[in-house]
Amino acid sequence: MSTGLGIEKTVTGAFDDVVEKTITTLKGQGFGVLTDIDVKATLKEKLGEDFINYRILGACNPPIALKALRKSYDVGLMMPCNVVVYEKAEGEITVSAVSPKALMANVEGVDLADVADEAEEKLTTAINAL
Repeated sequence: MSTGLGIEKTVTGAFDDVVEKTITTLKGQGFGVLTDIDVKATLKEKLGEDFINYRILGACNPPIALKALRKSYDVGLMMPCNVVVYEKAEGEITVSAVSPKALMANVEGVDLADVADEAEEKLTTAINAL
């Protein structure tokens, strides 16, 4: 499902299992996970606050990234593609990926439609595979 800002799917299962499956499905579409931010742990450590299970995965597909960077160095400001995994209720996990089309539509003077379409298609395939 597309939310305009992202591609989203809600699944059931154990949080850590869904995170691992998300990483696996991303790899199946050529994305590596460059960063993995555990928001729950960070907020607990830095602020002493309890928060829901929430991870931000920074995903990058190197061939697509190279195509985009060859068109505009400023595209790097929108990299990597963020994928969030969070637990709304126990066993109800939402996985949402940023929409490359929505992001790259904001770059003026450079036609990134082909790159955005390719990235969006691969991220949608990965999310739908969950």
